[in-house]
Amino acid sequence: MMKKAIFILLSFFILSASAQEVLTKKQWQEDLRFLQNKVHSDFPFLFKKVSEEVFDAEVEKLYSDIPNLEQHQIIVGMSRIVALFQYGHSGLGLNQKPFSFHYLPFNLYQYNDGVYLQGVHKEYKSALGAKVIAINGVPIAEALKKVYPAVNAENEQYFKAFGINYLSILEVLHAQGITAELQKSVELSLEKNGRTFDQKFTPLPKGERVPKSYSHVVQDENWLDARDQSKTPLYLKNLDRIYFSEYLPEEKTLYVRHSQIQDDPEESTIAFYTRVFDFIEKNDVEKFVLDVRLNGGGNNFKNKSVITGIIKSEKINKKGKFFVIIGRRTFSACQNLVNELDNYTNVIFVGEPTAENINFYGDVKQLALPNSSIPLYLSFAWWQDKAPWESGEWTEPHIPVDMSFAEFSSNQDPVLEKVLAFTGGDFIPDPMQHMTNLFDAGKLNQLSQDVAEMINDPRYDFFDFETELSKKGYDMLGSGNANNALGVFYFIIEHFPNSSRAYLGLGESYLKIGDKDKATELFNKTIELAPNGLFGQKAKLLLKKMKEE
Repeated sequence: MMKKAIFILLSFFILSASAQEVLTKKQWQEDLRFLQNKVHSDFPFLFKKVSEEVFDAEVEKLYSDIPNLEQHQIIVGMSRIVALFQYGHSGLGLNQKPFSFHYLPFNLYQYNDGVYLQGVHKEYKSALGAKVIAINGVPIAEALKKVYPAVNAENEQYFKAFGINYLSILEVLHAQGITAELQKSVELSLEKNGRTFDQKFTPLPKGERVPKSYSHVVQDENWLDARDQSKTPLYLKNLDRIYFSEYLPEEKTLYVRHSQIQDDPEESTIAFYTRVFDFIEKNDVEKFVLDVRLNGGGNNFKNKSVITGIIKSEKINKKGKFFVIIGRRTFSACQNLVNELDNYTNVIFVGEPTAENINFYGDVKQLALPNSSIPLYLSFAWWQDKAPWESGEWTEPHIPVDMSFAEFSSNQDPVLEKVLAFTGGDFIPDPMQHMTNLFDAGKLNQLSQDVAEMINDPRYDFFDFETELSKKGYDMLGSGNANNALGVFYFIIEHFPNSSRAYLGLGESYLKIGDKDKATELFNKTIELAPNGLFGQKAKLLLKKMKEE
């Protein structure tokens, strides 16, 4: 056993050393310069979230560092450069021969109560389902921040879905400063069943990856899944099929999981949805649930039959009857689907935000770096399903629901449960827009009544009325409309009489119109409500400034 361990150790370093000699430092610099020049000449439109100046500065820094870097540090460095664009379709291909990386034998998944080992190789059974406290002594929150810049993350949801397992790559851990050198193993600090312990993991053979399906390890003879295998929740059922449907008779609900925007080999998208909508019309269906939380995209021209089917279904295309489950893997062509459903149907989105910007750069041209031949993917097509002012970093669900590790491991689905328990066709998916419309129309009595009802309605627990209304008041104040801001802040106090934020905003509004006495009274009230809080402290500063003037 000892001889075998020594052989594996020597092989690791021999392979690493031989790969170091594949390219000269000058050749790596030429590859980096090719990347830089190609972006400027053919893809300048990608400079939206990062400026050309910042991009070029990062290129020059890496260029000058290359002579002192190991090849994996150079590759990860170039990945950081492309990740500056923050478009999920644009990235650098990692793990390419002969520059393959070493992957650790586990799969990380971030639940609402932490990062857990969702799947592991059978040799590490004792660590399965453990919560990750630290990697190589680096607290998990800090480790996530360190590795984030190396991922071509569109937003935080994209990172959760597609980037978090960069933490399982030895070369990335070193390049991003989580390990001081390229190690032969990594130690994780874990918590499971009320005890903490450390577990060392050695990598898979070079270039070999953890087998996953839609971000999850699926249990087989070599790999273990932390989920109870006695049954399978609907969203993980029949993963060998692109889409499938199941009728839930007790809830009178038709459930469809659609996991790629492609035709299933056994049934086209058009044929499948023809069956789906025919079933809805001929059976006792009160709700239709379309689950695209695992859907990473495909060919968005396949979306038409879904959209038109919903629009034509008068039975289902009603508020409170049509639900779409979205999540951290909802990306690319599936974002197009989400946008179109939002535009043309009475959908209610449930789950987590999507992994894609609402309007985004997709479709890529694949280039090869001239010396290393590492693939470089750069987006070229702008997809805009929404008006520019409706764009954003993701589509937010109308009803946010996420999952704990305990819920995952015990086969619960709190997202679907929330949909099935939902009642009432009077639900307002966007409370802020509803309130704005009433305010603009001068329907203040109805506004007050509706807000009072929604505040006490558990269906709106996801919406922070006090905070969102305060933002609206400050928007008005910032645009010079102090009188309307007064109305908003008084309205907030009517429904939240102890809101220190609203009293502060009211004081600032009076100060803006020149009534210093009233402003002083309201700032003192703010301090009374929150003497040590943020708004109380700000009120003290404003009073001090008023006295100095």
